[in-house]
Parts: sequence; structure tokens; C-alpha cells
Amino acid sequence: MTEKQENILNAALELFANEGYNATSTNKVAKAAGVSEGLIFRHFGNKEGLLAALLKVGEDRFKSLYADIVMESDPEKIIRKAILLPFQVPESEYTFWKLQFKLKWEMEVDGKEKTEPLLRVLKYAFEKLGYAEPEKEASLIVFIHEGMSGAILKGVPIDKQAFQTFLLEKYNV
Repeated sequence: MTEKQENILNAALELFANEGYNATSTNKVAKAAGVSEGLIFRHFGNKEGLLAALLKVGEDRFKSLYADIVMESDPEKIIRKAILLPFQVPESEYTFWKLQFKLKWEMEVDGKEKTEPLLRVLKYAFEKLGYAEPEKEASLIVFIHEGMSGAILKGVPIDKQAFQTFLLEKYNV
């Protein structure tokens, strides 16, 4: 990817995350990226192509985040790593993740396929540890991710350390 393409994607990311996809024109993205609008069309086809490129980056980042958990075989470590995940996202990536959340609502982009590997490995971990309803426990962890991540990205004042400790103790991991 060229530097100009990265500038375009970064500008689109900022604008889509902060102003919304529907409220952001390709002209606005071009100005923010310091390129011509035609360059956006040449590289991404149209605004939808630009969004598709950002969603692809999101998919790749999800896979990267979940890789360490999905490759783990120890059930307790799987649950521990999954619990810690939302608390370990660097602040420098908040805008990117804010956009992913925003798109789920604004564009009705379903993230089920992104979380499926995490659900599957968590279900396995809870089964191995003898939980009565492993599928529900796995879903609960994913729902906790959604809620905690959303709160963190919105800047809700929460005691991250206290929640981490609470969840780790709750699941005894």
C-alpha cells in the first residue's frame, strides 16, 4: 500500500469514526488526506470501496487480536486471555475500534463472523472446565467485551483494573 493510500484510509478512519460514514463525503476525505478526490476513486473505486478497505483492515485486526487466544490450548489461559483482551487495546487504536463499533450500528454491519473463533474457543474452554452451560458462558464473555470495549472507547470513567480483577476472580483464572 502506498503512502497516499494509507493517508486516505487514515483520513477516512478519522472522519467515519468521528462524523459518521453517511455524513462524510469522499471530497472531505480527500481534503483531510491531502489528495485529490480522483485518487480515492482510482484506488478504492468509490466511498463504499473505501469503507470495504477499512472493514478488511478491521477483519485482519480482529484475527490478529484473537490469534493468541484461539491458538491457546489451556482452558484457564483461554478464558484469562479473553477477559483481559478489551483492557489491553492501546489508546492509539481507539479511533479504529470506535469506527468498528459505530459501523455495527450505523451501517448494520454484523460482526458475528469476526467473533465466531473467539466464541468457539471459549465454549471449548468452558466445556473442558466442566461449566454447566459453556455456550452461554462463552457468549457472556463476548457480551462483556462488547460492553467494556464500548465504555472504554466512549471514555466512560471506569476502573479498568477493578473490572479485570473482578472478572478474573469470578472465573477463577
